[in-house]
Amino acid sequence: MIGREALAASRFKCTIRERVLFEAGIKMGTIYHQFVGTPVNLEGVEALETAIEKSICTQPYVESARIHIDRGVFGKSKDQYSYFSLTGEKIDAVIRIKIENVTAVAEMRYDPELGYPLMYISEIRED
Repeated sequence: MIGREALAASRFKCTIRERVLFEAGIKMGTIYHQFVGTPVNLEGVEALETAIEKSICTQPYVESARIHIDRGVFGKSKDQYSYFSLTGEKIDAVIRIKIENVTAVAEMRYDPELGYPLMYISEIRED
């Protein structure tokens, strides 16, 4: 696998730091664009959080992923029609990406002041 990683790395014409940030953006985009619209109810919300975390963690360079879905929209299920479609406003995500000695933490949170589910880099460091 070392050869495969070296081949992939040779395609990037940027620093390791820039590549880590690029990878973080890809992972955040995956969370938002793949899972927004997923039907979910209170009984399945924890399983969906776990599924999103496991999905993101299968991607290269992910050290960890934590997903929390705001349960504020869920009431007691009345019947089979009592579910919501997941929106970006309800997703709280934190992922840690590491390549070589560079680590970044990317987050997605609904920002009420902006009225927008903002994705951003909250930490970047070189070991």
